[in-house]
Amino acid sequence: MTVTKATISEVLNKDLGIPVKDSINYVDEILEIVKSTIEKGESVKISGFGTFSIIKKGKRIGRNPKTREEIEIPPRKVVTYHVSQVLKKELNK
Repeated sequence: MTVTKATISEVLNKDLGIPVKDSINYVDEILEIVKSTIEKGESVKISGFGTFSIIKKGKRIGRNPKTREEIEIPPRKVVTYHVSQVLKKELNK
């Protein structure tokens, strides 16, 4: 099963009694905060869940697997996620 924003909103609605429209807005707002924080280059740490952060990768030479032609891969930013120790222990019970 894949959990989507709509699924999370439904859980907020059913379990906490939050109106559907409000629960959708809450989920959107939380995700917007995470997104804007990461865009600023800051980390987002959610206790008991994990940490989202951004790393900068420099340019490098890659290879097209079909043609074996070398190409330059430009510098870029990549979002990483590191699971918390609490969640890791829960998953490995």
